[in-house]
Amino acid sequence: MAFASLDAGEDGAPLAEINMVPLIDVMLVLLVIFIVTAPLLTHAVKVDLPRASSAPNLTKPENVQLAIDAAGRVLWNGQEVDADALAGRLAAAAALAQPPELHIRAERTTPYEKVAQVMSEAARKGLTRIGFVTDPAGGSRPGGPP
Repeated sequence: MAFASLDAGEDGAPLAEINMVPLIDVMLVLLVIFIVTAPLLTHAVKVDLPRASSAPNLTKPENVQLAIDAAGRVLWNGQEVDADALAGRLAAAAALAQPPELHIRAERTTPYEKVAQVMSEAARKGLTRIGFVTDPAGGSRPGGPP
């Protein structure tokens, strides 16, 4: 839509102004629609749910502290065990009604290969809940308290 101009110097030149009135009208219509529909979205139905009281069943399995030192020695709850005794203890622990969680603590200089061997042996025997115990201060000692 072209508008007439009183300036005679711009005859036939295209008008380069954007007409903002239709854009503002559309924005105001959308604003009114959102104002009307917003309260409808927060409508909630009140439901009286039944109440029941129960206590959680806290039967935690025993945790096994397994420490590995830098020399590759394995300590089961503070007692040194060899590879055969470790396999037997892992199998016995996995056979319990609730298998314990295995907490592995390794020294900083322990070879990863030894840790991986112990983890794979535990998984082979059926202990799947394995966690790592770390000391943020860096002073971890095998078999000792965290």
